[in-house]
Amino acid sequence: MRRIILPFLMAVLASAQGPVPDFRADSTFTGSALTGWKPLGDAKWTASGGEITGTGTGWLVSEKSWQDVGFFARFQCKGECKTGVLLRAQKTGAGMKGILLSLAVGDEFSYSVTLDAAGKELSRTKLAAVGPFIRVAPAANAAPAPGRGGGGRGPGRGGAGKGGKPMSLPVPLAPLAPPPPGFRADGWNEIELMMNANILRPVLNTGVDYDPVSTEDTSGYGPMALFVGGGEVRFKDVSFKDLHSQKIPVEQTSSRFRVQKIDEFYYAWGTAIADFNHDGIPDIVAGPYIYLGPDFKERQEIYIGQSYAPGTQFTPNMVTYAYDFTGDGWPDVLATESRPMVLYVNPRGENRRWDKYPVLTGVNTEITLLKDLDGDGRPEVIFGTANGYSYAKYDPAKPTEPWAQRRISDPSVVYAHGLGVGDINGDGRPDVLNAAGWWEQPAAGSGEGVWKYHPVAFGRWGRSEGAGGAEMAVYDVNGDGLNDVVCVLNAHGFGLAWFEQKRVGGEITFERHIVMDDFATKNAGNVTISEMHAGLAADVDGDGIPDFITGKRHFSHLESDTDADAWGEPVLYWFRTVRNKKAPGGAEFVPELIHNRSGVGSQFSAGDLNGDGALDIVTSTNRGTFIFWGSAKKGRK
Repeated sequence: MRRIILPFLMAVLASAQGPVPDFRADSTFTGSALTGWKPLGDAKWTASGGEITGTGTGWLVSEKSWQDVGFFARFQCKGECKTGVLLRAQKTGAGMKGILLSLAVGDEFSYSVTLDAAGKELSRTKLAAVGPFIRVAPAANAAPAPGRGGGGRGPGRGGAGKGGKPMSLPVPLAPLAPPPPGFRADGWNEIELMMNANILRPVLNTGVDYDPVSTEDTSGYGPMALFVGGGEVRFKDVSFKDLHSQKIPVEQTSSRFRVQKIDEFYYAWGTAIADFNHDGIPDIVAGPYIYLGPDFKERQEIYIGQSYAPGTQFTPNMVTYAYDFTGDGWPDVLATESRPMVLYVNPRGENRRWDKYPVLTGVNTEITLLKDLDGDGRPEVIFGTANGYSYAKYDPAKPTEPWAQRRISDPSVVYAHGLGVGDINGDGRPDVLNAAGWWEQPAAGSGEGVWKYHPVAFGRWGRSEGAGGAEMAVYDVNGDGLNDVVCVLNAHGFGLAWFEQKRVGGEITFERHIVMDDFATKNAGNVTISEMHAGLAADVDGDGIPDFITGKRHFSHLESDTDADAWGEPVLYWFRTVRNKKAPGGAEFVPELIHNRSGVGSQFSAGDLNGDGALDIVTSTNRGTFIFWGSAKKGRK
């Protein structure tokens, strides 16, 4: 490995999500007096300007109690001190018991502890690691919970090595290397934890230094406490969120759209639009069903359908595309099943389920795209594998046989999230983008080697599953004649941005303009959305300029606290592209809520379903399958 030079390292650190809670806090300590806290032990505690300082050995115990809680703080330890956070502190005959998250170098573990009446630790037992995507950990030796299995570490942050620590990547292919693991010895550290049911999920410095662990039971209830063990520890931005009470939003729909829920069950994360029954009217496919237009009150099964439980099961259907692959004039369906892709061949009006053919294996990315990449008039599938990014072509004479694959990148920078296709350099040939840059399509006949790679940090690391977001859009945002990039920064975290293309002496660079970030930032329209796992560029208002549609994939990792703001509203928004010379980069994005009780999946569709000239949007999520009928009046502001 080559040594990372300082400017590069600083760029990497800047790309990580900032030190703020991934939840909307109920309260944050800002005082200069320790009102609401009481000391236990020999430590001395003081407060000034929202900063709490402890010296010696002891605890600072909150007067308020919690059971299920989100907690965030920055902390700095000087000297040889040890620190930590105690949760669900309960009185016992001898003193107190609780759950201790140790925040000490070399002791990045969680324990069940007992204390005497003076705060001296009497015993500690290390808590067992559990699977990542469950709300309640099963009892010891019980069968794994539904979803992606039982114990052990899950996919984590992508690129994670032994023990969950990030692996090193070659510098030329690592503009999005994970944040450095471990404690920052000379600076502030950030700790965020979610204690829910009987699972504790800690995150240190947006890293994977801690396993989620299970506690003895779900009924623990009590105060929280900060700990100092020698030396000096300082805490600031101490924030809490009570997870016991959750707000249920009143349903809202934009006046620009009319919502039609065509199925109330959870089948799929993707949709497509095509005339499947050959009657000249667009239909919809979502998972196992074709919904027939124009009223979409009838569905037909293309494979044996099974609904899924949003809290405990993942649908295998990530993305769905429609195209006449067989060339018989009847659209077929190409869909993921987990990650491999299968082709369902249209039976041309026969009243039966469709024949299924596995055509593409080795897919490692959660997002795949269907685009005409090589300009031959037929679409290819673009995706990532363990060996790099590739595209797959079908043989028109044998479309049901496995599709030929061609690799276009080295394997070093394949991210599960974030993928796009568009002409970046203006040579008329579509290029391929991901969270870590873009690959320049060579001229036809230039050989079978990998494409030229241009590193750009189009994504950003968050607390869950690496960097990168949804489908990335490529279009001229500000009207300067150069194609820009609009994309989600992190599919399970926060961040929506557009990247302004600039050219100096023929060199292509990008300047990032944040449209929407997290709860600590001023966002367009004061809107904050997490888990934007799907996105789509389409002209919603009919002004000739593409807009960007996205939303929240609610319960993205089941009913758990794995993701940022996991219990936030499942919203669907469109961001209107407004060319404004006074705005940074010459453009701005204006958000408008479409719906707040459905969200997005991993991929969705937009088109004119009824021929009225307005754009309609079709989504399928764990809330059901929806049509959002657009208003025929164009150009509304």
